[in-house]
Amino acid sequence: MRLTKAQRATLREKFGGRCAYCGSPLGERWHADHIEPVVRNDWLSKIGMENGPPSHPERHTLENINPACPPCNIDKHSMSLEAWRGCIQRGNDGLLRDVSQFRRAVRFGTVRVVDCPVVFYFERIAQEQGDSDAA
Repeated sequence: MRLTKAQRATLREKFGGRCAYCGSPLGERWHADHIEPVVRNDWLSKIGMENGPPSHPERHTLENINPACPPCNIDKHSMSLEAWRGCIQRGNDGLLRDVSQFRRAVRFGTVRVVDCPVVFYFERIAQEQGDSDAA
């Protein structure tokens, strides 16, 4: 399913022209991300095989699409939201283990490692709307 211009315009404004995940303003070249992934099998052609049909084509619906900035969509790839949240949550562990510049920044206090839950922008918006509805 290809999105029409009108559908893309509506999708772009779903969260006020911001990425559903990090909340950054969407630029000209933003992505339509499947919340629950539709895994395209077009990578097969890169290894000389015929492309297969996508996995979970039933998920290709407007209700399952969020506007995303390219870095978030590329980073999320074909993960579920919870799998991606876990990767983000564990990101500092990898930096502390593998990146000496990061460890140095922590030692000298120019970077602080904070253990807090990953909350996506669309979740914060929903929470804020729920809080204002309860008031």
